[in-house]
Amino acid sequence: MRTVYLDYAATTPVAPEVMKRMEPYFSEKYGNASSLHSLGREAKRALEESRAAVAAFLKADPSEIVFTSGATEANNLAVKGTAMANRTKGKHVITSRIEHPCVMESCRWLEKQGFEVTYLPVDGNGLVDPAALEKAVRKDTILVSIMHANNEIGTVEPVKELAAVCQKKGVAFHTDAVQAYGKVPLSMDGVSMLSASGHKIYGPKGVGILFAKSGTRLEPLMSGGGHERGFRSGTENVAGAVGFAAATELMRKEMATEAERQTKLRDALIKSMLSVPESRLNGHATKRLPNNTNFSFAYIEGESLILRLDDAGVMASTGSACSSPKLEPSHVLLALGLPHALAHGSLRMTLGRTTMRQDVDYVAGVLPGIVEDLRKISPFGKGRR
Repeated sequence: MRTVYLDYAATTPVAPEVMKRMEPYFSEKYGNASSLHSLGREAKRALEESRAAVAAFLKADPSEIVFTSGATEANNLAVKGTAMANRTKGKHVITSRIEHPCVMESCRWLEKQGFEVTYLPVDGNGLVDPAALEKAVRKDTILVSIMHANNEIGTVEPVKELAAVCQKKGVAFHTDAVQAYGKVPLSMDGVSMLSASGHKIYGPKGVGILFAKSGTRLEPLMSGGGHERGFRSGTENVAGAVGFAAATELMRKEMATEAERQTKLRDALIKSMLSVPESRLNGHATKRLPNNTNFSFAYIEGESLILRLDDAGVMASTGSACSSPKLEPSHVLLALGLPHALAHGSLRMTLGRTTMRQDVDYVAGVLPGIVEDLRKISPFGKGRR
């Protein structure tokens, strides 16, 4: 049986060239970057070289890159840290209804601390309207956090226009760029903060970054020795930082060619899936990530579809990997206006560096039959007609 991995939005394998760069820092070059001896200085050099490499990719200053344990921490630091550091100026935060759970939960935490959060709606394709953002900004607004591209439906947001609104209003703008980083060109104009994650770009798990533009006020989430400009105390993950930088370099080299290649595969997959009766594409048809597809199939549950596909050797997901154990409709799909029953039948298939046309053809061959079988036993009524 053929095995096809189509869950690259959830995680990616560490690329061999990335692993090779990391290996010495687990055993030979294991110094603490805060130590003064030669091993420590060697680790410090590797850390700062990695920081500089990431900064160069973002066209930023190295001092503006904060290494974290991942994007969840980076997003928490951006949202909570900015709000708490600027609470004397105002207590109003704006985000969208389709953000990743770590941003949504951070905003809910702020509400418990007395902040007011506006959750902007999206249109049927998942796009935030810059005009709606401008209307929502108030005198007491201190932060806007809107993702660069959605992790479930792949829609790429008008970040340049959204950031321009914030810049005009003098409000800090944060974007969760976890899915966009290394896949599409990033818009940095007017961006105060940007989050990214290593394991989404063929780097290691357990490392991420927060770009925090010089002058950005942040209150640290953790107290300690003042590492990472005082924003993130704790012994630095040198191997992780090296891996993140190596993965960034890999993505920089391949981004244009892989985006073109994966877009062709994506569109072929979309065409074949939409040939299934009563199916729909979720997210914008063209303003979407090169590697992302998301579908809804009427009358079936996404969880059953995932398990049947897995039996056929195809690994995919129902949406965000952070939410997959929850047997409830995606908040993203509900925000698009999908009814609960249709949102339950969603399937996210995301492509990567090793995805080939044969993989797409294999899925196109097995999925229609699985959908038909599931509809025959569907509790939603189709199979009982």
